[in-house]
Amino acid sequence: MNSFQKQLESYHPSDLHEIRFRRSMIQFLEHNKEAAFHRSTKSAHFTASAWVLNQAKTAVLLIKHAKLNKWLQPGGHADGETDLLMVAQKEVREETGLDNITLANKNIFDIDIHSIPKSSAGEAAHEHYDVRYAFICTDKAEVLINHESTAFRWIQLQDMSKFTNNSSILRMANKSSNL
Repeated sequence: MNSFQKQLESYHPSDLHEIRFRRSMIQFLEHNKEAAFHRSTKSAHFTASAWVLNQAKTAVLLIKHAKLNKWLQPGGHADGETDLLMVAQKEVREETGLDNITLANKNIFDIDIHSIPKSSAGEAAHEHYDVRYAFICTDKAEVLINHESTAFRWIQLQDMSKFTNNSSILRMANKSSNL
């Protein structure tokens, strides 16, 4: 956990939202310690996701999340794992079938805190403290989505604002030119 905390503390936020997110994440981590990485911490918990770019860095892979019915980057719960980079790698492989990805940068790419609504299965509304890492898909391998998604799309970064108004995704699209 100390390694992750150092990584989070050294992360350079790109805007005022991320400044607030980083401060909240550090406080949450200091207060909850290892419990911050377990979904049994009901009010909030850490998640990790993968921003997967094509080799030319002109398009990103988004999946249609089955429960939330939104286009998002692959990702998921830490489930006790404190190495969120490892979680992001595992999630992209599970949710897309891609194993031909390489890390674009060893540092955190983006952070976000977002609300998850109460589920029909009785899960209470809570927050995800999402830590994102950027990856490059090294060739045009076939994407195989799992039960957590209903579709996938490679979206051209230049067209992202036509595709979504999600500020978090638009922020990552803008950051992609710096990779």
